[in-house]
Amino acid sequence: MSVDINIKITDRNGETHEIVAPTDMAMNLMEVVRSYELAEEGTIGICGGMAMCASCQCYVKSDHELPEMTDDEDAMLAEAFNVEDNSRLGCQIQMTPELEGLEVELAPES
Repeated sequence: MSVDINIKITDRNGETHEIVAPTDMAMNLMEVVRSYELAEEGTIGICGGMAMCASCQCYVKSDHELPEMTDDEDAMLAEAFNVEDNSRLGCQIQMTPELEGLEVELAPES
């Protein structure tokens, strides 16, 4: 049985989109943003979701319990621009039923 979750993504123009994301397709947040074309082609997910660039950096606005950061993600964010305390790489956030109601904002293009 597939479970879809509702999430809110604020794009780089400040517009908030209410999105329905599948949790049974092993998608991460970066891929959801790409599939809904919420960021310009070539400006997000440049490394293909390997935590090797910060093009999918986002700010987590809701109070969800997210998976702990990997060393790779932590190191990447240490070098990224516009990093905030609530910054995460979208490619490292898997869509799971627990993330129902997640709210994120895409970081500015660096």
